[in-house]
Amino acid sequence: MHADELEIPAELVRRLVADQLPHWSGMPVGRVPSSGTDNAMFRLGEEMVVRMPRIHWAAGGVDHEAQWLPRLDLSVIIPRLLAVGSPGLGYPWTWSVLTWVPGRNPVLGELADPVGLARDVAGLVREVRAIPLTGGAQKAGPLADRDVQVRRDIAALVDDLDAALVTEIWQDALATAEWTGERTWVHGDIAPGNLLLVDDRLTGLIDFAGIGVGDPTLDLGIAWNLLPTRARAVFRDELGVDDVDWKRGRARALAQALVQLPYYRDTNPVLAANARHVIAEVTADAG
Repeated sequence: MHADELEIPAELVRRLVADQLPHWSGMPVGRVPSSGTDNAMFRLGEEMVVRMPRIHWAAGGVDHEAQWLPRLDLSVIIPRLLAVGSPGLGYPWTWSVLTWVPGRNPVLGELADPVGLARDVAGLVREVRAIPLTGGAQKAGPLADRDVQVRRDIAALVDDLDAALVTEIWQDALATAEWTGERTWVHGDIAPGNLLLVDDRLTGLIDFAGIGVGDPTLDLGIAWNLLPTRARAVFRDELGVDDVDWKRGRARALAQALVQLPYYRDTNPVLAANARHVIAEVTADAG
């Protein structure tokens, strides 16, 4: 997916585990199918997963998770850090072993109870915002910080979207919904690939590499990534999101989709399709 990403075969993971964590040597290692872009994941036995950064910008995520995961307590199941591995055998970065979180990812258009899921996710967002810790890394700043990139992405996608309408939505958010409030804790990537369901209810959350404090609308993107219109309204009501914050959250979701679509068009069809969906939902929602 990236021009300079690493190829990480299961055999390398097996050798690293045997070399650095010999008490787990000999356990089966198998790649986890995923549309994730920053890390390669490998099952280690039945109860563990090895998380291997595949690109340089993800290399700091392991240490960040190692700092915060042991201090987090949520009502859903989250990974627990079991070990941190060092660079070795030609692999250049820190890697980790985590507990396996059971469940399946929700799939767009295949939700058995989208309203129930909307309520579950809203409850999770409230929990994350209220994490009773201090010192979290500061996350994304004002929308204006994304302006140059968004306009560049719109120009690159003139054949894929209504450029005038998307530009209007973005400019309106910049002019009327810029962030001026207080920071809260945010997960930073509450996306379908990081939510786990059992019996169609939310039971798990993974990937805490982006957790920190920032604009609370950073965790609203799931509304356009996954939830149909009625469930999206329930999600908003459950969180009590006013018009300004909803518009800003929608603009943040749009900005992310505009980056993803051209970048992953040919290398990650799942993410590219989701980006197209988000752009369509945002333009319909803002109409």
